[in-house]
Amino acid sequence: AEPPEGGWGWVVMLAAMWCNGAVFGIQNSCGVLFVSMLQLFGDGEDKQLAFKTAWVSSLSMGMVFFCSPIVSIFTDLFGCRKVAVIGAAVGFAGLLSSSFVSTIEPLYFTYGVLFACGCSFAYQPSLVILGHYFKQRLGLVNGIVTAGSSLFTVSLPFLLRVLIDSVGLYNTLRVLCILMFILFLAGFTYKPLVSSAKDKEGGKKGKFRFPPEKKICNFSVFKVLSYRIWAFGIPAALFGYFVPYVHLMKHVKDRFGDSVPEEVLLLCLGITSGVGRLIFGRVADYIPGAKKVYLQVASFFFIGLMSMMIPLCHVFGGLIAVCLFMGLFDGCFICIMAPIAFELVGAQDVSQAIGFLLGLMSIPMTVGPPIAGLLRDHLGTYDVAFYLAGVPPLIGGAILCVIPWVHERQKLKERAKSVDGETTEKMLENENTLVLDTTEKPVKEMESGV
Repeated sequence: AEPPEGGWGWVVMLAAMWCNGAVFGIQNSCGVLFVSMLQLFGDGEDKQLAFKTAWVSSLSMGMVFFCSPIVSIFTDLFGCRKVAVIGAAVGFAGLLSSSFVSTIEPLYFTYGVLFACGCSFAYQPSLVILGHYFKQRLGLVNGIVTAGSSLFTVSLPFLLRVLIDSVGLYNTLRVLCILMFILFLAGFTYKPLVSSAKDKEGGKKGKFRFPPEKKICNFSVFKVLSYRIWAFGIPAALFGYFVPYVHLMKHVKDRFGDSVPEEVLLLCLGITSGVGRLIFGRVADYIPGAKKVYLQVASFFFIGLMSMMIPLCHVFGGLIAVCLFMGLFDGCFICIMAPIAFELVGAQDVSQAIGFLLGLMSIPMTVGPPIAGLLRDHLGTYDVAFYLAGVPPLIGGAILCVIPWVHERQKLKERAKSVDGETTEKMLENENTLVLDTTEKPVKEMESGV
């Protein structure tokens, strides 16, 4: 069925926007939580304190993406609504249980695994459901939806700082549970569109038929060469992507002390990220086909460059400028992921295509921040960590450059095959008509002779 380009889709868009805000607003504000965890659970004699604590936030962000292939399967089997609602409930339980721990280790499970898995199951259906309601405006709608995380990233650091100072870390986590409860309610708006009479009949009978194994794990998307390059090029770029979000607050404290409001940097990241998502989401609608990838190439180049600039900033104003640019291109990278997936594999396979990509992204995003923490523990400074964090985005961007060319070649080959197939069919039809004519003529001559 053709997407309605609106209607109930606007309600779905707002629900998906809240989902992005609640999930990634909390994840992106982890720098504030990281500093609080160091103070609450830290031991001055522990030489690997930053390394151990970084695993909480890093594991959480990594698990959001690691679960994505499994979430894709469940989304295809049970629909966006059920998966999103159950995911939000699990995330709520994980966040609430995190507020009752007494040491850092249980947080690896409650916050790093349970809360993150719930977020993953709530998040991915919000990307898939948009393609059911929008097609021509998909880039714009994705920009608006992903801007939700920017709005929360802007406001949450200040709210978290006030809450932590006034009621402590544990009660702050309980307040954040309110966001997850609203997300639980928002999942009910993901109303599935019934596309055919056959689907309606199946819905009336209420029968659930388990699909074949190939449908459950659709690895056929990896047969598309341009998707393969994209699915491995983006993870290659992300080894340093999450490092600033986790360690920037501590870096500012190390360099400037308590004389500067470090939360302003997350504010700058959040504001320009939201602007970038709205602008580049709309721009992507005017860029044909797989050439949208060039926007991601540009974004990785600037993200890598800005990461390397962080240690060079000895004035707080310089860090603000760096974060403004980093946020702008971070928004560009995120908002066009779904539109590119639709271009490379088509609407039918987009759920699992996004799932596999996010799953592959989980490894570098999980590994990067702890390595940066380890470097900080051994060298006493974050400078080398930020320099190294800027290298992978440059490499990943270079890999992605070839995708539009590869995709165009694939399309040309497919067209050539379809033309050859049509030509062969026409030739066979002509041969059949000739055979019929030659067999019919003698029969007619015999009949006329008789």
